[in-house]
Amino acid sequence: MKDMLVSHVVKILRKNRLNVHYVEKISDIFKLFSIEEICGSIDVIANNVEEVKKKHSAILSNPVNDQKTKEELEELMAQIKKSANKVRNKLKVIEQQLEQDESAGSSADIRIRRTQHNTLSRKFVEVMTDYNKIQTDYRERCKGRIQRQLDIAGKQVDSEQLEEMIESNNPAIFTQGIITDTQQAKQTLADIEARHNDIIKLENSIRELHDMFMDMAMLVESQGEMVDRIEFNVEHAKEFVDRAVADTKKAVQYQSKARRKKIIMLICLIIVAVVLISTIGGYFGLGK
Repeated sequence: MKDMLVSHVVKILRKNRLNVHYVEKISDIFKLFSIEEICGSIDVIANNVEEVKKKHSAILSNPVNDQKTKEELEELMAQIKKSANKVRNKLKVIEQQLEQDESAGSSADIRIRRTQHNTLSRKFVEVMTDYNKIQTDYRERCKGRIQRQLDIAGKQVDSEQLEEMIESNNPAIFTQGIITDTQQAKQTLADIEARHNDIIKLENSIRELHDMFMDMAMLVESQGEMVDRIEFNVEHAKEFVDRAVADTKKAVQYQSKARRKKIIMLICLIIVAVVLISTIGGYFGLGK
């Protein structure tokens, strides 16, 4: 199993053009897939996501079709996809190794690595969730832009009709019944087609990342359940300890009271014995 996992890791490393010379045993995975490296990659993705957001605003605020900005946007999206897949592969390899180590036993080192892995997984999902939200918001803004342009062109459609037109993937449906005898009308239709193309590309991007996103989201959800179980067990352990301490205190109190009773009884017996001895001694003394 370990040999298969190492082989899988080596393939990933070669695919990503990373050095495979040092992969001699399974523990070397953590030397290559360092926490700092993965954390740095997630930070780069987060920065690119912010840049994507800026590009979206720049494209929508420009009255004309800005091809250069769109190309820069597509490049950023490609980088995010590539980096996100690398991060996911690294996190999954570490997860597999952790499961093997945990099945063999537990140690402080394994617990630290598990905590680091959980933290990185959650951070990664948060960044990708933000990216998905930004893409969804951009789609809605493009859709709103199309509806406004259709209104300008004299074609009235409601939100549901517009959604059907977008989903048809047929740009010609937007030009039906619209007169394009003026430059303004032609520019309006060009803008509508451009926004429609943006939505199509956006949906393809969301679809490509969907499986990866769901994969990592399920992993983090399972981690959450595990953390909840740990917290539950810790809380119950604390309650058990508290009860044990309270019971111990009661036992000590009972034991102390019992000891005092024994001492008092012993003193009483001694007093009784002394009285009896004195009485008996006096009796025999008088008899003489």
